[in-house]
Amino acid sequence: MRMLATFEKSERLRHIGHLDIMRAMQRALRRSGLPVSYSKGFNPHILLTFASALSVGAAGEREILEATLDEAVAPEDFVAAMNGALPPEMQLSSARIVDDRRPAAMAMVKAADYRIRVTDASAAETLCAALPGFLAQGEIVTDRKTKSGIKPTDIRPLILSAEMDGDTLRARLTATEAVSCKPGMLMNALSAFAGIEVPRVMVTRERLLGENEDGQLLPLEAV
Repeated sequence: MRMLATFEKSERLRHIGHLDIMRAMQRALRRSGLPVSYSKGFNPHILLTFASALSVGAAGEREILEATLDEAVAPEDFVAAMNGALPPEMQLSSARIVDDRRPAAMAMVKAADYRIRVTDASAAETLCAALPGFLAQGEIVTDRKTKSGIKPTDIRPLILSAEMDGDTLRARLTATEAVSCKPGMLMNALSAFAGIEVPRVMVTRERLLGENEDGQLLPLEAV
């Protein structure tokens, strides 16, 4: 059976990389006593996947993992067992059983909601004033890192929504396996448009989103 669960990567852990988060979850699964499944072959490993890697420096409020189990486990028991083996800053908030035929969570991610807090008040005011004009552009070109190097990319179609209130920018950005817009790309482009240096920010990914049968974007754990 497959268990889909949501967990937090707290602000305190924002500088911990994805591989370390993965190792921590694997250790927690081992310590939990849950009947986790292992891959076959010479070097068996726990069957654990994540919907989307979170960038170093960002916190996450509702990150998604999927674990394969050899035996049936109630979702509430899965959450309790894992939280007993995890640190307070990386607790699970919910879990549910998903059909084995369901596509992997990483293939279902369509977008992500971000909360980006600008730590400099003057920069925040400048960016807030610039945002309407920035979004009114038909094309927004910024650098994007690819396997073959840095390439200019039009990210305007990837910015699904963005609004700013005080020092906090909330943005819904495309985040598929094929193409995505990272918060850093958005901030680089917005800052350049506003004519200022990119300010220091605190990034939190609030949720990952998938599409239902009607094409509506919903929290991935509910799709």
